[in-house]
Amino acid sequence: MRPDTDILIVGAGPAGLTAGYLLAKAGRDVLVAERDPRYVGGISRTVDYKGFLFDIGGHRFFSKSREVVALWDELLPDDFVERPRLSRIFYGGKFYAYPLKAFEALRNLGLLTSTACIASYALAKLRPVAAPRTFHEWVRNNFGERLFSIFFKTYTEKVWGLSCDEISADWAAQRIKGLDLFSAVIDGLRRSLKLKRRDGTATKTLIESFRYPRRGPGMMWEAAAAKIAARGGRIAMDRSLDTLAWDAGTGLWTAVFVSGAGERSTVTARHVVSSAAIHDLVDALRPAPISKLHARALRYRDFLTVALIARTERDFPDNWVYIHDPAVHVGRVQNFRSWSPELIPELGHTCLGLEYFCFEGDGFWAATDADLVALAKREIDHIGLISSADVVDACVVRQPKAYPVYDEGYADKVATVRLELERDYPTLHMVGRNGLHKYNNQDHAMMTAMLTVENILAGERKFDVWQVNEDAEYGESGHAGAREALKSERLVPRRVGAAAA
Repeated sequence: MRPDTDILIVGAGPAGLTAGYLLAKAGRDVLVAERDPRYVGGISRTVDYKGFLFDIGGHRFFSKSREVVALWDELLPDDFVERPRLSRIFYGGKFYAYPLKAFEALRNLGLLTSTACIASYALAKLRPVAAPRTFHEWVRNNFGERLFSIFFKTYTEKVWGLSCDEISADWAAQRIKGLDLFSAVIDGLRRSLKLKRRDGTATKTLIESFRYPRRGPGMMWEAAAAKIAARGGRIAMDRSLDTLAWDAGTGLWTAVFVSGAGERSTVTARHVVSSAAIHDLVDALRPAPISKLHARALRYRDFLTVALIARTERDFPDNWVYIHDPAVHVGRVQNFRSWSPELIPELGHTCLGLEYFCFEGDGFWAATDADLVALAKREIDHIGLISSADVVDACVVRQPKAYPVYDEGYADKVATVRLELERDYPTLHMVGRNGLHKYNNQDHAMMTAMLTVENILAGERKFDVWQVNEDAEYGESGHAGAREALKSERLVPRRVGAAAA
C-alpha cells in the first residue's frame, strides 16, 4: 500500500517546521498539519492586529549551537536585526536591572535588606538542603531564603499557579542553569563598572544582545513554510489531530484530522513526527496506550497577552519587564518597539503586551476581552510604564498549553509514556517543547527536530533527543556535541527499534 505521504508532521511550530524543511531538503515527501487556521510558528508566531505586530511571549534568537544559527541564517538570510537585551524587574514600586547591577540593587533594597540577603545566602551555603527536590529548595541553596522571597517566589507562582514547594527543582536547574548569587553578583559588579569578560563568554541567562527578525519571529517560520512548499512539501492549515492509528502489519500510520468547521480528512504515512502535547498525542492514539492515564496527568500552563496600543511619546528601552510586585496580576510586560521598530507601523505610537498566566478555563481565561483590557489598563497605571489615558486600542490573544508544568511526579509520568511509545511505535518521533514535555527554548526545540531528522534518514534512533537541554553536549553544542557524546559513550544511544528509512 502506498501512503499519502512519507512523513506526516503534526504541528507547524519551530520543531515541526524545522523537521519539515530539513526532510524536504533531503528529498523526502512531507506533509505538515497545523491546527491554527492562519498562523504558523506555534507560540513563536507573530500576530498581526491592524498592522501592529507582536510576539507571543518574546523570542530571542540566540543559541550556542552553530547548526541552529546556520539554519536561522539559511531560512532568513537578510532580515535579522541585532538588539540589545534590556530588561528590568518591577518590585516594591522600584525597577531593578536584570541581570542585576550590584550598586543599583544595593541602593534600591537598602543596606539592611542587602545585608540580610548576604547573610541568608551565607547560611544557605553553610547549611544547604541536601538533594533539593523543589524549586524553593533549589533557589534557596543558590541564592538564599531572603532573595528567594523577594525576587523568585511571587513571579514564579504567578507563572505557574503553584506554590514553589510544588514545582520540581528540575525547572530551576534547567532555566537558571549556571547561575547562583555569587556569579550574579560578580556579573553585576562587572556591569556596574562597565568591565568586559575576559573570556568573551556568558551564562545564557545573562546574555547582553540577541538577533531578532525585523518583523517578528513569525517571519522566520513563514519563510520555513514557504521553503517546504517550494521543495514539494505540503502545509495543511486548520487541521486538528483527532485520531492516530498504527498498523504493525503494513507499517503505516492513519491520521484523522478535523477542521474548525468540523470537516474530517484522513492521511496515511510511514513516519509521524509529533510536536503536539504528549497529553493530546496519547489521547489520539489507537488503540489507547496503557500509559494514557499518565499522559492525562501531565499539566500545562496557559497564558494570554493583552496588547495595549497607545498614542504617546513616552518610551522606555526594555524589551520586557518582569513584574514581581504582588499588588498586580500581570506577570510580564513586553515592549514591542524595543524588539523591533518595524513591529509598530505608526509614528508616535507604542504597543505593550501585558502577559497573564492562567489555566485554560479559569477566571482569567474565561474573562471577556473587555474585562481583561480594563484590568490591563489599571495595572499599567500602577506600574507606570505608560498612562492608560493614552491607550487608543487593544486586543487579547489566548495561548493554550504555553508551558509544560514541572510539578512533582511529572518526570516519572513522562518516562512511563516515553517507554511505551518508543517500544511499541518505532516510527513515531516526538519533538519540541510540548512534544517532549520540556520547557525548551526555541533553539532547543529546533535541535530536537534536527536530531530526529538524522534518526529518520539513518533508519535508526542514533540520537536521544530527550537529552537536548539536559546534557550540555546536546543542548548547547548541537550536532557536533551530540556526536562527540556518543563517541565518548557519555551518552549511550538507545535503539528501541529500527525505523524504516
